[in-house]
Amino acid sequence: MKASEVLRKYQQGERDFRRLSLRGQSFKGKNLEGADFSEADIRGANFTNAYLKGAKFCGAKAGLQRRWAIFLVIVSWLLSALSGIFSVWTGLFVSLIFYEDIESIIAGVISLIVLVAFLVVTIRKGLARGFGASAIAGAGAVAVAVIGAIAGAIAGAIAVTGAIAGAIAIAITIAGSFAGAIAITIAGSFAGAIALLGAYIGWRGLAGDEKHAWLRPIAIAFAATGGTSFYSANLTDADFTAATLKSTDLRKANLTRTCWQDTKKLDRIRPGDSYLENIKVQELVITKDGENKNFDRLPNLQGINLQGANLVSADFTGSVLKDATLHRANLTDAILTETSLIGTNLEDANLSRAKLVQTKLDQANFTGATLTGAFIEDWGITPATILNGVQCQYIYMHLPSKDDPDPCRKPDNKKEVFKDGEFADFIAPLVKTLDLYHTDGVDPRAVAIAFQDLVEQHPEAEIEIISMEKRGKKKDKFLLRAETTKDANHSEFSQEYFDKYTYLRALPPEAVERLLAEKDYQIRWLQGQISFAIKKPNIQAHSYHQQGDSNMNENSGINTGGGNYIHGNYTENTGRDRIGTVKGDIINAAQPKTNLAEAAAEIEQLLKQLENSYPTTTISEQMIVAAEVVKRIESNPNLKKRVVYALKEGGLAAFEKAIDNPVGAFVVGAIKGWQEVETE
Repeated sequence: MKASEVLRKYQQGERDFRRLSLRGQSFKGKNLEGADFSEADIRGANFTNAYLKGAKFCGAKAGLQRRWAIFLVIVSWLLSALSGIFSVWTGLFVSLIFYEDIESIIAGVISLIVLVAFLVVTIRKGLARGFGASAIAGAGAVAVAVIGAIAGAIAGAIAVTGAIAGAIAIAITIAGSFAGAIAITIAGSFAGAIALLGAYIGWRGLAGDEKHAWLRPIAIAFAATGGTSFYSANLTDADFTAATLKSTDLRKANLTRTCWQDTKKLDRIRPGDSYLENIKVQELVITKDGENKNFDRLPNLQGINLQGANLVSADFTGSVLKDATLHRANLTDAILTETSLIGTNLEDANLSRAKLVQTKLDQANFTGATLTGAFIEDWGITPATILNGVQCQYIYMHLPSKDDPDPCRKPDNKKEVFKDGEFADFIAPLVKTLDLYHTDGVDPRAVAIAFQDLVEQHPEAEIEIISMEKRGKKKDKFLLRAETTKDANHSEFSQEYFDKYTYLRALPPEAVERLLAEKDYQIRWLQGQISFAIKKPNIQAHSYHQQGDSNMNENSGINTGGGNYIHGNYTENTGRDRIGTVKGDIINAAQPKTNLAEAAAEIEQLLKQLENSYPTTTISEQMIVAAEVVKRIESNPNLKKRVVYALKEGGLAAFEKAIDNPVGAFVVGAIKGWQEVETE
């Protein structure tokens, strides 16, 4: 069928073009999305720049038309003849050893030595090294031998690729017509050896031998001339199952999620720089069997289709499988350390005991996947990672070691497992956050003012603090993390905040104090809380809204429990409301004395009274309650004296511990900031 007829029917809604003969037809630049060319004869067809998303070529036959195949055979014969001619000249150099004059004998001996060295090194190390070894000897015969071997290699490769190889017979026939007596035998023998070497190089080059890798693309490019062309075509989601693809041009084609299962002659295509240029990967996409195989550090596996593949214990360390499909793949015990799986489809995949350490998983789809026993240390899930219906009984937060084969198992109790749906709630990131990272020292007063100004300038963004963390090896960095609405421009907010913060830090201390004096208790409280978070070792303040009863370990960035709390090395929350504890390596103070306990009890009473009138679910709401507590302390001189005395006697940590209320830590932070102001 002519291309024009196919296009006309396609415009009319026809999509079934199975079993048609489309040899030599041109569909260059045409839109044939979803067309079915299964079992069609597309030899010599031109699909350059065509849009073929979702098209089917199952069982189709691609490659050369007959006239192009005949042309390649003729070229192969010519190259074989050229190889034979140069091989004969090489043999004649060696035959000089049987001449009577001493000059000829010396030339023949040198030629023999150099030629033998050339043959041995070429077979063992490759043509380039063979030439180098021979060049050292300085024999003129070598150049001729090299030219003959190259011509023979190309001839052999094209013969294998195109169909016929006559290099050896032709070379020996030509060699037999050139010498006399004994010289004929010697010359013919070495001519045959050179021709055989050319055929050997061609065979090994096409077989993927790295020593002769230079030959493969040359031979395949030549053999693909006039073949089926998908150059720069969009083959996203196309299906080539069981198709024959010899002499097919796939350079610059979009091969995202293209199916190559059971294809034939895939090793004879022009792959360009796609994932198909790797012979191991070609075998993988054909067989879908990568069990116990190594595919590490491969940067161009983007979009590869491994749906349903057997990848048990396969190693993809550091490889890029962005936008790939691993739907229903068996990845049990697979190594995916530092692997990029951004946008990858992992639906219903089995990732039991897989190593997902530092794996990039933004926009990855785990719907229905199994993650039981997987190792997820520092894995890179984001709010865009889909975790619907994940099957997981337990997980490990760190890689195993000899001393600890079950490192940081979750749930912690080895007799417990996650119930259906619990894992996704436990592990999912909460929200996209505005992260204000301070690297060059921290001024709590400047932070408080700059942040409050940002909140006031953008009420529509609903900016709310969810965590304050000390970062860096020396704990000298500070991260203020805030939740915003989805459409908030975090880049602009960050720039606006740090412009204000930098300006405030440049002001004299008294100017900053005047600004603080003009602000309300909200600013005072925030300054105190930041001071408290910075000066307290290993402290983090969080306000997370997530259901579940399990918390992960320190610095994991993943917390559950639904509470608002400050934690040090490890924090537990067992309730779903505001029940929480405060722990850390700095809370080692002695038992508080009577006046400290009494002051703490009075503050607890104040908090209970205020909680009846004020909500305390979020950080902002707790800020309001804490500010009101500080205000009432300041308005009650006797209580203020008792609090000051209790702080001097027991210290901040002990006082905080004595207050049995999650908001107590915020109150202590506010009092700390208030104390600093009084001291100044």
